[in-house]
Amino acid sequence: MIFLQLFFEFARVGLFAVGGGLATIPFLQDMGARTGWFTDVDLTTMIAVSESTPGPMGVNMATYVGFQTGSLAGGPLGGAAGAVLATLGLITPSIIIIIAIAGFLQKFRQSKTVDAVFQGLRPASTALIAAAGLSVALSVLFTFQGAESCVFSVHWPALILAVAVFVCMRYTPLKKLHPVAFIAAAAVIGAVLQL
Repeated sequence: MIFLQLFFEFARVGLFAVGGGLATIPFLQDMGARTGWFTDVDLTTMIAVSESTPGPMGVNMATYVGFQTGSLAGGPLGGAAGAVLATLGLITPSIIIIIAIAGFLQKFRQSKTVDAVFQGLRPASTALIAAAGLSVALSVLFTFQGAESCVFSVHWPALILAVAVFVCMRYTPLKKLHPVAFIAAAAVIGAVLQL
């Protein structure tokens, strides 16, 4: 039963997360809250790992969640089955939609309606990605305690690291380095400082 749920949960994410991997984050936050498969801290870790490994971020995250959840439900083979089903769930809606509209797109490519639909999807995708980025930044840099008291604290080491990486990327001779160098350096520093 958990494997079918994995497939359908990720199929829903794949169907509505227009705009790529970052657009999946709000849907994954909702999924984690509803199912209990992962916490916000787990999600932040998944994002960091998915961004630093080859492949699309959404697929990497689906595979990871599927493996973790499947392992808890059915051992090592359950982990592999969960990873495959979650990944298939995420990509299946896109494949079906692409196949369905591929033939029609050439015919209606000059259509003003089709053009308007694509123009309308751009701000929606941008908003989803911006919301996801803000949510991740807030969860990494700040800790919120108590819904009633609205007390929050700043995670200073993470904030200092983020500012240092930003400054190095923008205003120093290091800005000529490839972004992977900054990701790797921040990962090493974060691991050493246990951020």
